[in-house]
Amino acid sequence: MITMLMAWTVAAGAEGIPIPYSPRMDDCITVVLLCCFFLSSYVLSRSRKFLLQLVKDFLLHRERTSIFATSTATDMRYLLLLILQTCVLAGVCFFNYFNDKQPVLVQHIPPVALLGIYVGICLLFLFLKWLIYSFLGWIFFDESTTSLWIESYSTLLYYLGFALFPFVLFIVYFDLSLQFTVIIGLFLLFLTGILIFYKWLKLFCNNLYGSLLLILYFCALEIVPCLMLYQGMMQLNDYLIINF
Repeated sequence: MITMLMAWTVAAGAEGIPIPYSPRMDDCITVVLLCCFFLSSYVLSRSRKFLLQLVKDFLLHRERTSIFATSTATDMRYLLLLILQTCVLAGVCFFNYFNDKQPVLVQHIPPVALLGIYVGICLLFLFLKWLIYSFLGWIFFDESTTSLWIESYSTLLYYLGFALFPFVLFIVYFDLSLQFTVIIGLFLLFLTGILIFYKWLKLFCNNLYGSLLLILYFCALEIVPCLMLYQGMMQLNDYLIINF
């Protein structure tokens, strides 16, 4: 009797339970991470000494000629690729976070298109920050100081990309909880903010009064834009869910 019932169920084509989308089963995410791995390996094999020199200059605050004047065209291409890698990995982080927070999103938008949107937003965000830094530097500081700050900020972006790679591997393939993912992400953001503020003190601060102003500028230029970015992405996700 049981055998006949099972055979009838199979013949009737009983509907199965669909497997929810997971980034670790997405071939596109795997290809993106493999490309980032090979890119990091290639750049480190070709420009390891140059990258080490950048971090030494950042930490020791060495006064030197602009790297944009002393580096070769090949080095500059590598650095631009590292910035692109940082944006791609940040886009994967946002993609994984919003997939956990709003799983209905991937039912309305193809995952590849959604990942592309997040990467594009990260690129636009960095471009706008570069414009703001350049504009404020042009108004308040001399060209050499502004150039030093932009180079230092770029150095942070290069190494942030290297730090994000193992983090992305963990959140994608080890299925970390949303709470744990947020804690690690905030820690990386906090560490980056500390290094930014350290460089600001070295470049722009001459007294205690200046350090108090730097705290206000730091909130306006670093913390507020991050909050605006998050809220903007939340609004974008709601728009995509409603209209698509």
